[in-house]
Amino acid sequence: MRSIWTGSIGFGLVSIPIKLFSAVQETRLDLDMLDSRDHAHIKFQRVNENTKKEVPYDKIVKGYKYDDDYVIIEDADFEAAAPEKSKVIEIESFVDLDSVNPMYYENSYYTEPATKKNKAYALLLEALKKSGKAGLARFVLRSTESLCIVHPVEKDIVVTRIRFAQQIRDQDELKLDDDIKVSDKELKMGLALIDQYAEPLDLSKYKDEYHTELMNIIEQKAKGKRPTIKKLKPKAAKSDDLYDQLMSSLNAKKGA
Repeated sequence: MRSIWTGSIGFGLVSIPIKLFSAVQETRLDLDMLDSRDHAHIKFQRVNENTKKEVPYDKIVKGYKYDDDYVIIEDADFEAAAPEKSKVIEIESFVDLDSVNPMYYENSYYTEPATKKNKAYALLLEALKKSGKAGLARFVLRSTESLCIVHPVEKDIVVTRIRFAQQIRDQDELKLDDDIKVSDKELKMGLALIDQYAEPLDLSKYKDEYHTELMNIIEQKAKGKRPTIKKLKPKAAKSDDLYDQLMSSLNAKKGA
């Protein structure tokens, strides 16, 4: 893993030098765009709209359109906007980890102490574990300010970016029926079905099956074979009554 950010975690008056590493990796297949006639690669060029000529990377700058002209933003400008946030993940408060709605989660990053045998890092890790709390902080990554939670995962302190409240759309825009009545009998059956399917969370047993199947199809086609396409077998409900469907689901799970 390569470090994508270096700075420190601010914990009161304690500063903990760290490096950030991406904790996740994509499982999507790297597919190229080709010309269907001769399978040649499709190349995208960075073209100047005035000269129609390609622009080299070292001549590309970032600009913000202001009135009828552009203001050029340089790397120093991004850092000048909030120098303390560019280098420090400053914990502003501590919250219950369970209080963070999953809708707010974005990317997670592993941290690594920049110095060996860092006692402050070990202290924060142990304190977070014992308290069951997570630090709420802000920092700048790739020219974007992010809200994040600092929380323990096994033997590492993890920084997970979360969305700002203003990024979550209001549910009032949705056409939701709030006057539908659920009978006590139906609710009891629904709770029984949930209880029947309840089990300890173990994400390790779930794999990206779509990725695996698509890779199998690619390998078969590479060998000149015609891949076997699985057909969906829709399960028809025996009844339109919600209670009957819940009961059938419960019995099906018991017989599995």
